[in-house]
Amino acid sequence: MFIVGQALQKASLSFRHTQRTNTLVKMAGAKEDGYSRRIMQYMEGFMVSKTLFTACELGVFDYLNASECPLSAMEVAQGLGTSMDGMGRLLSACVGLELLTTQHSADGQVLYSNTEMSTMFLMKSSPQSLYHSVEYNSNTTYLCWHNLTDAVREGKNQYEKAFGVSSKDLFEALYRSDEEMVRFMQLMNSVWNICGKDVVTAFDLSPFKSIYDLGGCSGALAKQCVSVYPECTVTILDLPKVTETCRKHFLSAEDVRISICEGDFFKNALPDADLFILARILHDWTEKQCRLLLAKVYQSCKPGGGVLLVEALLSEDNSGPLTVQLYSLDMLVQTEGRERKGSEYTSLLTAVGFSTIHICRAGNIYSVILALKG
Repeated sequence: MFIVGQALQKASLSFRHTQRTNTLVKMAGAKEDGYSRRIMQYMEGFMVSKTLFTACELGVFDYLNASECPLSAMEVAQGLGTSMDGMGRLLSACVGLELLTTQHSADGQVLYSNTEMSTMFLMKSSPQSLYHSVEYNSNTTYLCWHNLTDAVREGKNQYEKAFGVSSKDLFEALYRSDEEMVRFMQLMNSVWNICGKDVVTAFDLSPFKSIYDLGGCSGALAKQCVSVYPECTVTILDLPKVTETCRKHFLSAEDVRISICEGDFFKNALPDADLFILARILHDWTEKQCRLLLAKVYQSCKPGGGVLLVEALLSEDNSGPLTVQLYSLDMLVQTEGRERKGSEYTSLLTAVGFSTIHICRAGNIYSVILALKG
């Protein structure tokens, strides 16, 4: 009986060992499958982007919205002047991306209509539209990113390879045509239309009556400021051709508490102000240029005044967020700058004299840094 008992015990141990081994093999296999799926998603991510870009550029979402009822692929193709086959595949992919929804007609045709997400963010007419951000990413950013390997090797932006223009003057390259300048300004307009209120309410800015928005571009953030703080006035300081376009396309006679000043904040003297705003400005430039600009801001701040920085911050341990890590690569292919950590901006600010510095997260992407002059 003892021998039989030993045999049964060994058999039981062997069975449990086999079970554990099989479980570990299954877990390893599941992990490998998860890894491979993730790599495939990374590898094919550009396909998702280009599907979105193409649908916007062809006007799919606006066309569907203009219709009083869902449309078939043939109707959309005829309306937008595309092939039936190509449009059918595009619409199907948009359904998979949850940008469109489907239903069947009485005769069995698949009919397409916008989802709430595409209606809200992809139609040109929506107040929250990201259409122009999509357009800029498709026509400019995507082409620069095609040369990311060269950017990493060379450590410089890729405007010359992508567009055949010199990048010695960054904004001459960025604003290489009137059309491209308007496209960039529309991009910034759409960003601040969505994120601007979170940015200007991260801190109480009501004590600051005279505000200068350096590189204020389309004036979208200035509009958010005067909307939230009725006692303040905001002056947009930007390059002459930017301010001309701002007056023509983005500001109206109703924006009475917003004024415009032509200038180059690196080359020209800055006026005295209670508060200077640098929203997504410093990430365009090197540390040396950042210190130069912040020193000028500090000298022009009135006593008790300050500067408000709006940037996407990297974590202190370099672990993320992924969006900001990708933005930093974008700065490599498009600018002279980089995304930075909160501690790096703090060092830049204290180096030029700012003594009181507060950092606050504002929404899902951006953080706001308020530095005061003692």
